[in-house]
Amino acid sequence: MAVKIRLARHGAKKRPYYRVVVADGRMPRDGRYIEEVGRYNPLTNPKTIDINLEKVDEWVSKGAQPTNAVAHLIDIARNGQPVVEKKTKISKKAAAKAAAAAEAAAEAEAEAAQDAE
Repeated sequence: MAVKIRLARHGAKKRPYYRVVVADGRMPRDGRYIEEVGRYNPLTNPKTIDINLEKVDEWVSKGAQPTNAVAHLIDIARNGQPVVEKKTKISKKAAAKAAAAAEAAAEAEAEAAQDAE
């Protein structure tokens, strides 16, 4: 029996909430599990990572294999490092709008400087 430590998805549509569970590798993602060892909520700011590291170490010593995502969450929980947020790219339209607003602000500042003289 291959035991895995993995994420089980819960929550509503487009509102994910994960449980970190120890499960048989043959069971479905959200199916039956052996034990819940933590929780992960990616929607809060900062992201909530609550993992019982003692239970995780106990299961790993018994031979359980954490998935890549869970291994990353365990490293974050051990080191206390915040999750690095990805920078969001703005669209070309939004970039053009921001540039136009900056240009208008610069012109208004220049006119205010001329009026003050």
